[in-house]
Amino acid sequence: MSTPTNQTQASQTQANQTQANLWKKFANTTRYYPSVGLSLDISRMNFETDFFQVHAVDSEKALAAMVEIEKGAIGNPDENRMVGHYWLRAPELAPAELRAGIVAGVRSAKEFSEEVHYGSLKPQSSSRFRQLLVVGIGGSALGPQLVSDALGDLYRGEVGLKVHFVDNTDPDGIIRILKSLRLQETLVLVISKSGGTVETRNGMLEVEAAYKKIGLRFGAHAVAVTMPGSALDKFAKENDWLRVFEMLDWVGGRTSILSAVGLIPMALEGIPLGEILFGAADMDEVTRAKTDNPALNLALMWYHAGGGKGLKDMVILPYKDRLVLLSKYLQQLVMESIGKEKDLDGNTVNQGIAVYGNKGSTDQHAYIQQLRDGINNFFATFIEVLSDYTVNADSSSKLEVKKNVRLGDYLQGFYLGTRTALYDKNRESITITIDELSPRALGTLIALYERAVGFYALLVNVNAYHQPGVEAGKKAAEKIVDLQQKLLSQNLTGSFTAVELAQKIGEIESVESLYKILLHLSHNQRGVSVERSQRADQDRFTFGEKKESVNFQS
Repeated sequence: MSTPTNQTQASQTQANQTQANLWKKFANTTRYYPSVGLSLDISRMNFETDFFQVHAVDSEKALAAMVEIEKGAIGNPDENRMVGHYWLRAPELAPAELRAGIVAGVRSAKEFSEEVHYGSLKPQSSSRFRQLLVVGIGGSALGPQLVSDALGDLYRGEVGLKVHFVDNTDPDGIIRILKSLRLQETLVLVISKSGGTVETRNGMLEVEAAYKKIGLRFGAHAVAVTMPGSALDKFAKENDWLRVFEMLDWVGGRTSILSAVGLIPMALEGIPLGEILFGAADMDEVTRAKTDNPALNLALMWYHAGGGKGLKDMVILPYKDRLVLLSKYLQQLVMESIGKEKDLDGNTVNQGIAVYGNKGSTDQHAYIQQLRDGINNFFATFIEVLSDYTVNADSSSKLEVKKNVRLGDYLQGFYLGTRTALYDKNRESITITIDELSPRALGTLIALYERAVGFYALLVNVNAYHQPGVEAGKKAAEKIVDLQQKLLSQNLTGSFTAVELAQKIGEIESVESLYKILLHLSHNQRGVSVERSQRADQDRFTFGEKKESVNFQS
C-alpha cells in the first residue's frame, strides 16, 4: 500500500515528466525567424505527430497555387481578377505593366503628405491641415484604424495629422465625431472602390453638409481614393477636390492596408511607409519557404483546430494595448475571406472561422472564465511582444511594483499563466511572439495573417477574395430603403396597423419590414406617430403633416 509520501513523489515525478514532454514539444515545434523578429509557437496545439506528413501533399499544392497567384494567375475566379496585394510590397514580382504604378503610388503618398505637412497645400482658413478625417467602411477603415491606433502618436510629431474615422452611416456617431473637429483645419479622405458604397457615400454627404454650414467649400478640404471612372472619381473631379488617388482593381478591401487606402493615412500621420512595407515584404519572403513556413503552419493549425470545417472559434489575445484593434482587423480579414457557402467546385461547404478578441490581460477579467471552464469551442492565439515599450515610445518608467518586478513582468506573467491555465483544461493555443512593436513588426504581422488566410483558403478549396454575402446584405438593405420610399410617396393620412398599410401599398409580404420602418419613422419626427400596445399587430400608426427631406442620389 502506497503512503501519502509515495503518492506525492509519484505525482511530482509525473508532473516533471509532463513538463519535460512539453518543453521537448516546444523546442521541436517552435521556430524563430530572425529576418522578421518573430516566432511561432504551436506546441500547445494537440495535433498528432504525423499531422504534417498527412497533409504534406495538400501543403505542397497550396504552396504551388500561391506561387501562381503571385505570378499573376487569376486568384479570384468568381470575379475573374488577379490577387495582387503581395505586389504592393514587392513590385518586382508584379506583371511588368503594373510595376511602375505600384512604385508611383508609394511615391505619391509620400509627396502628398509632405505638401500637407509643410504647408504648400493649405486649407482655406487655417495656416495648415492638422487633422485628418477618414470616411470609409470595412477594409477602407479597419486597416488604417489598426495602424493609427498602434503607431500614430509615436510618429505624428509637430506636423503629422491626428486621424479620426467615420466608418458607419449612424448620424449620431458622425455628428459626435464632427463636433470634436475644427473643420477649418481638417483634411477629409473619402475611400470607396466603386464610389457607390452607401455607408461611405452617406458619411461623405453628412461631412460635406457640415462644411457648407460653416461657409467652407468642401472640395478644398477633400481627397478621394477610388477606382478610375467610379461615381466617387467623377464627383471629386466635378467638385474640384484636392486629389484623387487610384484604388487598384486587383487589391481587395480587406487586403488593401498597404495600398493607397492605408499608405495615405499613414504618411499623413507621419508613420514611415518604407518600414511597414519592408516588414511585410520580409515576411512574404519567409512564407514562400517549403519548410518551416510560418504562414502555412499557422493555416494548418487552423485546419487542425476546426477539423478543416471551422468547428472552433479563433480568439485573438494580443498582450499589448497598442494591438487592441488587431482582433477587429483580423475578424474581417479571416471571416470575409474564409466564410463561404460554396467551394471552388461549387459544392456547398459552409466554411468559416469565427474570430473575436480584445487584449490581455484585460480579457482575464471577462471571457477567459468561459474559455477555461465553459464549452471547449475555440483555440486561442496569444500575441506576445518581448519589448515592454514600443519603438519611439517613452520608456522612462522603471517602476518596480515588487522587488525586481515591473509592470511588463506582470503582463508576461498573465500571458504565460493564462496559457498554462487553458492548456491544463485541454484548451489549445498558438503564440506569436515579436521582438518589439514597430512599423516593421506591424508589417510582418499583417503579411503573416494575409498569407495564412490565403493558404487556409487553398487547403479548404474556397475563394478567399470575393464576398458574395456582403453584396447580398447591401442588396437587401436597398430593398428596405426602397420600401420606405414607396410608403412615404403615398401621401397617406389617417391611422393604420402595419398589416393595413402593407395591404394598402401592395407589400403584404413585407409587413414585418414595414412595421420596423414605421417604428423608426415615428421616433424621428418624420410625419408618423405611433400608439404602442403589447402586440406589434395592434400598434397603430398615424400619418400627419409630412416634412420635406432631401433625397441624395449616388
